[in-house]
Amino acid sequence: MITDIENAVKVIKSIVPENLRHPVIGIVCGSGLGTLADDLDQRFELEYNRIPGFAESGVSGHKSKLAFGFLGKETKVPVVCMLGRFHMYEGWSSTQVVFPIRTMAHMGIESIIITNAAGSLNPQIPTGSIVTIHDHIAFPGLSSDNPLKGPLVPIQTEALKRLNPQPPQPPRFLPQSDAHSFDLRLLAHRAAHKIGIARDAIVEGVYCWVTGPTYETPAEGRLLRQAGADVVGMSTIPEVIAAHHAGVKVLVLSLVTNFVVIPDTYPSAKAIVDAEINGTAPPVYKPSEIVSHVEVLEEGQKRAQDMRRLVSEIIESRATAEKLV
Repeated sequence: MITDIENAVKVIKSIVPENLRHPVIGIVCGSGLGTLADDLDQRFELEYNRIPGFAESGVSGHKSKLAFGFLGKETKVPVVCMLGRFHMYEGWSSTQVVFPIRTMAHMGIESIIITNAAGSLNPQIPTGSIVTIHDHIAFPGLSSDNPLKGPLVPIQTEALKRLNPQPPQPPRFLPQSDAHSFDLRLLAHRAAHKIGIARDAIVEGVYCWVTGPTYETPAEGRLLRQAGADVVGMSTIPEVIAAHHAGVKVLVLSLVTNFVVIPDTYPSAKAIVDAEINGTAPPVYKPSEIVSHVEVLEEGQKRAQDMRRLVSEIIESRATAEKLV
């Protein structure tokens, strides 16, 4: 595994211009949010199929490229963006899903901003909200799959070297209570206020990862809500775990694109037939609401500009804060 990652890094550095080969921040662009990379200065794109070990993203709204460049108005910060991620529901293993994250970590990123489109389980978090994730529930990880499953991968990234010049073997049992960086969340909320995002439009919450590709049934949505999740999606957490394992600070921004359909009651076929038998007026039948990926993409496009501005301001604020230290 480590040889594969080193090979990927070697190929990337042989193609990407020299001044872009050492990104400090990684960005993962979720469904409908690929325009986050449009603000890059000196933008250079590299197709996944040119990088050994990278898969292809086959989901609408995702490209299959890395984009390198600089972000920030005053302080130009070198970044690398994933324009399209891989999902386990496409048939990729969790190891393949996080391969780009490990590659970026070995290239030297210190922090990563992971974005996604998510469904709201919380009636207090409406469509269009931006959620900074402070915790997560990984149902696949609890039951069957985890990107750290299998042989222990020796990790020696620049981020880990900064934490400890001679780090020990990476932990077999990685703590997750600190997987989501409080410092980066603080920057995100300050940045949101600075660029004028309404205070009630950016909140904190718990993200629940499910494998998909089906959207949740009402019963499943009710279960996830009762488990304490605020939003749910089909990605992100394998990437969080891999980045955290590599010593990279993580910020997750979830854009709420739809409500999970969780009706208070179900339409009753029995009640309609009983009414027919008794000659009484039957209850009105209302078909269940249906969520579509088109809806997800459309909502993502509506808020894409806000997400672009927010990510750019977070990176600018982070660079400014480091200069003051």
